[in-house]
Amino acid sequence: MNAINAKVSEMIENFKKDDWKKNLLKLQSVIGLILICVVLAILTPRFLTVSNLFNVLRQTSLNAIMAVGLTFVILTGGIDLSVGSVLAFSGVSAATAAEMGLPAPMAIFVGLVAGSALGFFNGIVITKGKVPPFIATLAMMTMARGGALVVSDGRPLSGLGEGFHFIGRGMVGAVPVPVILTLIIFIVAYYILTQTRTGRYIYATGSNEEAAKLTGINTDRIKLFAYTLSGFTAALSAMIIISRLGSAPPTAGDGAELDAIAAVVIGGTSLAGGIGSVFGTFIGATIIGVLNNGLNLLNVSSYYQLVVRGAVILVAVLLDRKKAD
Repeated sequence: MNAINAKVSEMIENFKKDDWKKNLLKLQSVIGLILICVVLAILTPRFLTVSNLFNVLRQTSLNAIMAVGLTFVILTGGIDLSVGSVLAFSGVSAATAAEMGLPAPMAIFVGLVAGSALGFFNGIVITKGKVPPFIATLAMMTMARGGALVVSDGRPLSGLGEGFHFIGRGMVGAVPVPVILTLIIFIVAYYILTQTRTGRYIYATGSNEEAAKLTGINTDRIKLFAYTLSGFTAALSAMIIISRLGSAPPTAGDGAELDAIAAVVIGGTSLAGGIGSVFGTFIGATIIGVLNNGLNLLNVSSYYQLVVRGAVILVAVLLDRKKAD
């Protein structure tokens, strides 16, 4: 085991030679966020109000939490296109449990287990079935969305009960509960990636899977963990959404995977795997949240907002390609 750890550390040191590139990309993201905030503050005085900034954090929390799970997946060299549909299925599962009379904590647990199970299934199909992640998660995207529509009969499920309100609408002092949950998730994810053997193995798997296997790392188990976590974070986002809405629509999360992937890439995580951080993902998710909020304050048409978001994703991918070169 010591030999494996030593070899993994050596592999990590090899790609740490490019640390200046990663740090530069992080700096670009932070500078970009600052510039966007400055421009929006000039264009609309409402942007820098305390209430609006808390609103930005609350809105960003949904995408940020999902993006954490996707960060783990992409670091292993994979992709998960199913998170939006998993979100919908998890929300409908929790709402169905609530309608059956389960108390809110148990219904939330059902939703989290449902999302984690779908993520685990993705991992099994990819690692044991040898199906490419793009195809496997694309299939799950369709199946989970269909499952949500079947379970809900195509209608939003309501009657969640008062116990659901806290996770999406509650406050601890002046801080919204979703913001606190986001911080907890990011702190735990940061600890896993930087302070644990699992984190080292995740980077090693994404950097060079074959070399990682030769050192004795069970890369299938690492991928299984990453996809299960991705399902869990999608489910947690679902709990926040249905709490906020007071119902669980089967159409929730439609297109959410694009924003989550964009947050990861904007934050500097390489689509090729092996390079990235949850800190960068947090910056990426915040950039998207600030852009959405600012464009709404400026009364920009939703059609133009799609163009802007697409352009941001394109720039992020181009930066990723430049880094790879």
